[in-house]
Amino acid sequence: MDGMGVLEATREECATEIDRLGSEKSLIASTDAQLDRNRVLVEAAIAEMHAHTTFSIWKDDEDHPTAAETFRKVATTETDHYERVIALADTAPDDPNPKPSPHSLHEHLRTLEETPERVGAGLVGRPLVTLRSLLQVINFFINEGNTTAADLFRDLRSETDTTLERGVKLLDTICGSDDEYERARDAAVTTIEVAYETYVTDLEALGIDPKPIC
Repeated sequence: MDGMGVLEATREECATEIDRLGSEKSLIASTDAQLDRNRVLVEAAIAEMHAHTTFSIWKDDEDHPTAAETFRKVATTETDHYERVIALADTAPDDPNPKPSPHSLHEHLRTLEETPERVGAGLVGRPLVTLRSLLQVINFFINEGNTTAADLFRDLRSETDTTLERGVKLLDTICGSDDEYERARDAAVTTIEVAYETYVTDLEALGIDPKPIC
């Protein structure tokens, strides 16, 4: 197995979850059904700050130097994303870096301590989730006729894809055995499952069936 194999296996195993996380219901779940421009921007900004904090924690206690440097770069990228998103909002969040909700993606990520699991979860699983959710943010702003915001989130999505590519390459640096690749894959899969369970829970709390209408 190699890094690309981890990515392909994760996509295959989590195809249903990834697809549903990119549905039009994803914004409903993340905004508590408050689909106005400012709420969408604020929730997107908070997600970026959660990511910044997660990778900052990891960079400070990571023993593998290449992984630590990658985590540092991603943390910096996520801060930049936060600042670019919040610049378009009418108001900034009262707390831009709240504690992650129980059982949420970033609460899960911050429990991980081993390098293969962190890279698999944070740089493969998480970007696969983010790529799908950002697609709906782009569609929201296209429908709003807000080309500035839509273009910004296209850029963020492209940069997230770059982060995913970086994660795949990093796996080939830090994994020295099939066992480590498999641990990374399992961590990526679990991360997507955690994100999906949060999505389901949030929708059910709103009285919405998370399953697509066929």
